[in-house]
Amino acid sequence: MEPKNNVTFFVFTGLTQNPVEQKVLFVMFLLFYILTMVGNLLIVVTITVSKTLGSPMYFFLACLSLTDMIYSSAITPKLISDLFFGENIISFQSCMTQLFIEHIFGGSEILILVVMAYDRYVAICKPLHYLVIMRRQMCVVLLVVSLLGGFLHAIVLLSTIYGLPFCGPNVIDHFFCDMYPLLELVCTDTYVIGLLVVANAGLICTISFLVLLISYSVILHSLKNLSQEGRRKALSTSGSHITVVVIFFVPCILMYVRPVKTFPTDKSLSVFYTVVTPMLNPLIYSLRNSEMKNAMKMLWGRKVLLKRRLAT
Repeated sequence: MEPKNNVTFFVFTGLTQNPVEQKVLFVMFLLFYILTMVGNLLIVVTITVSKTLGSPMYFFLACLSLTDMIYSSAITPKLISDLFFGENIISFQSCMTQLFIEHIFGGSEILILVVMAYDRYVAICKPLHYLVIMRRQMCVVLLVVSLLGGFLHAIVLLSTIYGLPFCGPNVIDHFFCDMYPLLELVCTDTYVIGLLVVANAGLICTISFLVLLISYSVILHSLKNLSQEGRRKALSTSGSHITVVVIFFVPCILMYVRPVKTFPTDKSLSVFYTVVTPMLNPLIYSLRNSEMKNAMKMLWGRKVLLKRRLAT
């Protein structure tokens, strides 16, 4: 007979037990979260309002920013609260909810990045057919497929962990609920389940990363056929995408392509792809994209000017 699940809550060990370090981290992660929300919201509003950013690339960029906002909000506010109050406690149901939300939007983000690479491939390698291939209906279909893929990825992981017996320790050596730290608390053999996690999360990250590397290699190789101005513009947008891909996928692969075991470096890697990456995405896309910078200057400069005129 399997042991019953008598765990109603979990306790995080957190990033540190030092009160001084907790205060420093609280301020740092609060700043990171504010920058994440403001930066991504700025991108969404600019793309939505601006008439010059109507291409499919910016549609997917707005979707990526929305995904980053929800993904970050599943983890960072709880981390900030724990650092400030020092409670580090989460109920079983809240833990499962956090696990589901982080993986549905993390999985969706992976697929959106693949779609964005496909968009750049069509724009650069098949420019004459771009508007036909990447029409609005196709963009919506690709977005729905990305979200559905993230949902299926998350529901498989949740259904895997939810029915397992937690009958003893309830201390999670982490700062949020994730598969490997939770599986270490399960009082049954997790070897087969670990293989399922690797097949689900690890292979998705690895295969998507390889597909992205191949697609961007093809894109960069095809740049020789463009004019100097076209090459500069393509390098700017593709460079932004490649940067985001590397800083998101490398920690993800290191986390999930391995047996069920936690390591001291896991927390640092997790901070990087759950907190830092969603904050960096809007900075990377804004600073390396001249069209985005110009649209922001025009839109927000116009609003500031309007406010000044109204004030006078």
